Amino acid sequence: MQEISDAATPWRLSVAPMLDWTDKHCRFFHRLLTQRTRLYTEMVTTGALLHGSERRHLRHDEAEHPLALQLGGSEPSELARCAAMGARWGYDEINLNCGCPSERVQRGAFGACLMDEPALVADCVKAMTDAVDVPVSVKHRIGIDGEESYGFVRDFVGAVAEAGCRVFIAHARNAWLSGLNPKENREIPPLRYDIVYRLKQDFPHLTIVLNGGVTTPEQIAEHLLRVDGVMLGRAPYHDPWMMAEWDARFLGGPPCARTPDEVEAAMLAYMQREAAQDGTPWPAIARHTLGLHHGRRGARLWRQVWSDHTLKALPPEQVWALARAHLQASALDTDAGGSQPQPVGPHHA
Repeated sequence: MQEISDAATPWRLSVAPMLDWTDKHCRFFHRLLTQRTRLYTEMVTTGALLHGSERRHLRHDEAEHPLALQLGGSEPSELARCAAMGARWGYDEINLNCGCPSERVQRGAFGACLMDEPALVADCVKAMTDAVDVPVSVKHRIGIDGEESYGFVRDFVGAVAEAGCRVFIAHARNAWLSGLNPKENREIPPLRYDIVYRLKQDFPHLTIVLNGGVTTPEQIAEHLLRVDGVMLGRAPYHDPWMMAEWDARFLGGPPCARTPDEVEAAMLAYMQREAAQDGTPWPAIARHTLGLHHGRRGARLWRQVWSDHTLKALPPEQVWALARAHLQASALDTDAGGSQPQPVGPHHA
C-alpha cells in the first residue's frame, strides 16, 4: 500500500546520523536498499575537518545521494568554513548537531547544550547559510535536563528560524546533560511526540521532522499524518531489510529491485573495490551488514562468519563463501525437513 503525500518533501524519510555507525560504508550499504531515503553522515566536528584530513572525513560515493553532512561545533566562522567544504564535496544538506548529550560533545561546547543558547545557534546558522547554497538544517532535542515546557523548544526553533533555517529535526526526548550516558539518553527520557506535533502546528512554513523511538512502518505512517518527515536510526541499522519497502510505500518510487543475496553480492564487490582503492579491511565494511539476513534460517551462523576477526587475513570472497555455506545449508536442510545445520568453516575450529 502506498502512503504518499502530495506535499512530500526531501526530508520525508531519513536515516539518522549515528556516531561510529553511519560512515560511508554503512551509507553505501543502505543505498542498495533504498534509493530515495535521505542519508546522514555521522557527526564530524569542525576541529576534525579544519585540522585533519578533509578527504578522510568527507569522501563519499556518488551513489549515496541524497546525502547530508552533520557538523558539530559552536563557532560561527568555523562552521561556515566547514559547511563550505561540505558543499564543495557535493553534500546536499549541511546539518548542525544541537542534540547530542555526550560529555565529550559538551566539553567542546556543542551538541544539546547549544539549545540553551539559541542566539548563538542562530549566529551559527546565519554564517552557514551565508556560506553555502544548499539547505542548512538543525537536529535538536525538545528540551534539556528538567526543562519540559513547550515554550523552551518553541522559542529555540523560532529564534533559529529567523536566522534562515527552514528544516528542524526534533528528537522527541529531553537531553539530560548530566546523570545519563548517551545510551540512557536515548531510552530513559520519555518520548513526547505531541511536542513535535505542536511545532508543526505553530510553524507550518517550516519542515519539521520527527525522530526518536520509531521502529515500524505503521509508526512511520502515523507520524507522517502530523509532521513533514520521520527519521529512524537504530531500527533500520539492526534490521536493514525494513528499508527495502520504504521507496514504494512512502517515497513514490519503485520497490527495491535486489534480493538480500544480491545486496550481499554487491557489498562483496564493494569490499573488493575499497580494498584495492584505499586498503580498507573488509571487517570495517562487513560490520554494517550483519542484520541483512535478519530472521532467515542460518543467519546467526552467517553473522558469526562475517564478524569473526580471526578470519580478517582472508580475502573477502573467501569469507563470503564460508558465510554463504551456512545460508545454503540451512535452505537445503529446510527443504529436507531437517534440523539446523552444524557450523562449518575454520572459525569454529
